[in-house]
Amino acid sequence: MVDHSMQSSPRKSRRWMFGLLVLLVIAGLCWKFWPGGVAHKDAPAGHTSKTGMARPGFGGSTGAVPVRVAPAVQGEFPVYYKALGTVTALNTINVRSRVGGELVKIAFEEGQMVKAGDLLAQIDPRSYQNALLQAQGTLMQNQAQLKNAQVDVERYRGLYAQDSIAKQTLDTAEALVLQYQGTVKTNQGAVDDAKLNLEFTRIRAPITGRVGLRQVDVGNLVAANDTTFLAVITQTQPISVAFTLPENTLETVLARYHAGNKLPVEAWDRGDAKRQATGVLQSLDNQIDVTTGTLKFKARFDNKDQALFPNQFVNVHLLADTLHNVVLVPSAAIQFGNTGTFVYKLDGDKKVKVQPLVVGDNDGDNTVVKEGLVAGDRVVLEGTDRLKEGSEIEVVNDSSQVPTTPTEHLQGKPAAKGETGADAGKAQKVGS
Repeated sequence: MVDHSMQSSPRKSRRWMFGLLVLLVIAGLCWKFWPGGVAHKDAPAGHTSKTGMARPGFGGSTGAVPVRVAPAVQGEFPVYYKALGTVTALNTINVRSRVGGELVKIAFEEGQMVKAGDLLAQIDPRSYQNALLQAQGTLMQNQAQLKNAQVDVERYRGLYAQDSIAKQTLDTAEALVLQYQGTVKTNQGAVDDAKLNLEFTRIRAPITGRVGLRQVDVGNLVAANDTTFLAVITQTQPISVAFTLPENTLETVLARYHAGNKLPVEAWDRGDAKRQATGVLQSLDNQIDVTTGTLKFKARFDNKDQALFPNQFVNVHLLADTLHNVVLVPSAAIQFGNTGTFVYKLDGDKKVKVQPLVVGDNDGDNTVVKEGLVAGDRVVLEGTDRLKEGSEIEVVNDSSQVPTTPTEHLQGKPAAKGETGADAGKAQKVGS
């Protein structure tokens, strides 16, 4: 009888050996073609493979980090306070008619500049001319009566001196003269009023400025002091800009303002990209707004080129002070960490060290350094994300030579001199 268990044992062993051989072959192929294995061969020192294992040399003391540097300089630093402002016309006039009647003429073009006294519109003057004639006629009648009464008084005085008339007759004649004199004055006032109303039929510009769109057309009846005005005139030369500043910035501004200094003010466009006009601080409010903690200011601009328009929003730059002989560094070099503000300062030509700072004002491009640097110190401007205390560096002049991420120098890197196209392609594949 054949023992089947003895026959199946060698077969199972051969199967296990064959399976193990297949696994070894697969493992060898994976080792050869896996991207991590290629990285071991071709990636430069410092590259991190997809396995997450860092290669020797990256970020360590053996690899120099390319950086751009800039020197700290000593100079003047203008301190600007910025705020959102509203352009305000120095004077705004709603032009209305002082007399009623039919509008027979519009003498201005919408949007044009007018001078004080220029004719804007004409009301039908005929009824006011007639009223003037009537007032003048009444005045002439009463002037004649006054003259006759004055002649009678002179005659009565002679007769009274001769004792030919009673004293009462003379007194009555003199009283009549006074009565006519009062009447003549009343008539003269009526004449002047009629002349004034006639003049009011010619509506003139009360100020120099820009006239807006007309609100009433020719042929319409207008009333005296009607709620509907004919047009609006805004004085744009000069013009004001109203803005507010927080109360914690007032000390410097108020000290210079009360000392009689003219503080320059610049008006920039809504995007804060283009300066539109320059002027001076003109006035300030007499109390702080308790709801916002701000104080209102007004700056005045000549606005000769009409760059500023009433109700326009602008960015206000108020030159509050100028700091002299201060140390300045580019703001891009300033770093912020758990221990405070610092820069990477060059320690010699090949290394950097962390330099803590005490900083002051900045304008976006430059920052005032109160403590930590002196003029001439060089600080790292670009490439700071790859640095630490004591890192080795290589100073370059072109921003394109400074990687912005730890692996950027492997991605899309152009072939170096003497490097073949295949090698460059391999490096590109490793970094991808």
